[in-house]
Amino acid sequence: MGFELFIASRYLRSRRKQTIISVISLMSVLGVAIGVAALVVVMGVYNGFTADIRDKILGANAHVTVLSADPAAFDPVSESFDLEAPATPEEAGSAGRGSDASAEAVPASSPVTPVLTEVQSVPGIKAATPYIYTEVLLSTPRGATGLVLRGVDPLQAGEALQLLRDMPEGKVEDLAGEGTPGIVVGKNLASRFGLSVGSRVNLMSPMGQRSAAGFIPKIKAFRVVGTFSSGMTDYDSRLAYVSLDAAQDLLGLPQGRVSGIEAFCDDAYQARDLANRIQNTLGPPFYARNWMDMNAGLFAALQLERIGMFIVLAMVILVGSFSIITSLVMLVMEKTRDIAILMSMGATAGAVRRIFMLQGLIIGVVGTGIGYIMGLGLAWLLRRYQFIDLPPGVYTMDKLPMLINVSDTVIIGVVAMIMCFLATIYPARQAARLKPAEALRYE
Repeated sequence: MGFELFIASRYLRSRRKQTIISVISLMSVLGVAIGVAALVVVMGVYNGFTADIRDKILGANAHVTVLSADPAAFDPVSESFDLEAPATPEEAGSAGRGSDASAEAVPASSPVTPVLTEVQSVPGIKAATPYIYTEVLLSTPRGATGLVLRGVDPLQAGEALQLLRDMPEGKVEDLAGEGTPGIVVGKNLASRFGLSVGSRVNLMSPMGQRSAAGFIPKIKAFRVVGTFSSGMTDYDSRLAYVSLDAAQDLLGLPQGRVSGIEAFCDDAYQARDLANRIQNTLGPPFYARNWMDMNAGLFAALQLERIGMFIVLAMVILVGSFSIITSLVMLVMEKTRDIAILMSMGATAGAVRRIFMLQGLIIGVVGTGIGYIMGLGLAWLLRRYQFIDLPPGVYTMDKLPMLINVSDTVIIGVVAMIMCFLATIYPARQAARLKPAEALRYE
């Protein structure tokens, strides 16, 4: 241990006239500790909220959505797509009756070719499935409501969408059953209208159909085959799923017509790069959107609140650092004679400066360490026992979330140490400027 560190640690201990200085130093430690602990807990809560919202959004939406300005661009045979489409069985038969390979070029289970095949071939895409998006009116004996309806492939949607993979009632594969077409509704929607598996509902299409009496809406009966729970009120109250065939029939669309393609990545945070790659591969009239850009407003608001709260709580650490300035200034005034003796014995101005800087850093290290213990301990208790309940219907979860991020925790400690170090500069410089002869003149 260098003599600077030895003297700095001795000055922090209570010695007769220095009791008030030690008390102020203790308050400085507590101020830094409380600020660090508050930042650790609050940043953990914000990380938990952000991660929960992100997971629920990704559970119900694709990482990349491929769309087109031309409604017919996704048809199995479309001039909008400039790649050579696989030959149909009829074309294969006219070209050469003996070619079985050509007859198998378009699988019956692939309603979108070659666009779907091209999207699936992009490196980094683990799954891709077509979908239909529309808005309809749902009618039940208990009332009616507007609904966002999504047509999906029952055989692929369960693997791609987490929302449909973990359903509390029923399973998405039942959408492909015989008889009355099936529909999967949200938990809140089912509770509102008293729906359960087997219930009958009517969907009215906005497209309508022409008849002798004029233009009338098209109404089709559906059977509830399952319910999902995303944890987000908007999804659970306003979203429903049907099969692609049922959606095409309800909207009067041609066979194979879809709204777009949903693609899922190995890494959700690579969605922006993959969207650009898909768009460059397909070209006009196709374009791709990623989940980060589609929800940029929400995550930007969360990030702004997070930064604002960090700044507000960092002020608590700043208060502790001001206490460090106070204690060091008083200590310099109290130890003027000791500083003069040290300098007369050969201690340089730099050594005296380091003594008081080390004293402030000791306060910062101890305060940050205690703050880490308090903050991480409280965060563990909140995550382990979840004793804070949130109002249902207001937030997307019923318990206070907690997610400790290592990088955030390190940043908090670094900020605390920087503030404590800056607080030592002025008192340390004042101590180093003392002249031994002047300091000892009146002793």
